[in-house]
Amino acid sequence: MSGLAHKIYLFSLVTITVFVFIYLAVYGTDYYLTDHDQRFFHDQNELLKPGGFIGHGAGIIGALLMTVGVFGYMARKRFRSLARLGVLKHWLEFHIFLCSLGPVLVLYHTAFKFGGLVAISFWSMVAVVVSGIIGRFIYLQIPRTIEGRAMSMNELNIKKAKFNADLKTQFSLDSAFVELVNASTISEDDLYKGTFFSKILKRLRFEKQQFKLINTELRTRKIPKSKEREILRFVRAEIVLGRRIAWLTTMQNYLRYWHVLHLPFALIMLIIMIVHIIIALLFGSTWIF
Repeated sequence: MSGLAHKIYLFSLVTITVFVFIYLAVYGTDYYLTDHDQRFFHDQNELLKPGGFIGHGAGIIGALLMTVGVFGYMARKRFRSLARLGVLKHWLEFHIFLCSLGPVLVLYHTAFKFGGLVAISFWSMVAVVVSGIIGRFIYLQIPRTIEGRAMSMNELNIKKAKFNADLKTQFSLDSAFVELVNASTISEDDLYKGTFFSKILKRLRFEKQQFKLINTELRTRKIPKSKEREILRFVRAEIVLGRRIAWLTTMQNYLRYWHVLHLPFALIMLIIMIVHIIIALLFGSTWIF
């Protein structure tokens, strides 16, 4: 998948999720804002109640999307026979899409009524979604190959050395400028004191300051604007790489801890969802479609 095609693919997934959320919100605003004890008399009750055509359908589709999203991605990661079936990175993105759209539909299936066993499943789902967002951030901080494999420290150091060489050969920049760029990627002890979020903010603030210095230095060299922009893009990529090298061990540890938290919430959600479906069937609910 080319860079442009990948951007279109991601944009499409995000657009679908946002569109479904907004469309159902606008369509059912009056119903969802009506008091629970008055909804029975609302014109849209037969459509939007949890057992209604849209409400029930949203629950079924949402549950299917989450099930496929969870077990499909797990299968792709664990079974070698599926290793050639697409890039793992794209599977993760589709997993995130299904496990974002699914909860949106389940939210409208509940008609914003939370209680009993369903409440445990719903809040487990919320915990899964929130932890998934955090996990996505951590995942992105670990440099990977095109196939999605985490790069080793040796591979990262080789890549960084190539960056430095390219600054000299491709852009004809001297050693002093390369050293200025390298200063932006050094792991400084004072950047790693404090809480997890304060460390992130300190690092990003440090990088922003260094990038301004580099930008100022480039302007003093009277380099053509087009080439200057190209160098800045290149430098920004190197700064990000330096940050990820500095954070590599920490983020790998965080990712392991994250898996310990994320998976149990997902299993609780799925188990209670199955129990909810069985109870609904026992009480006479049928396939709405």
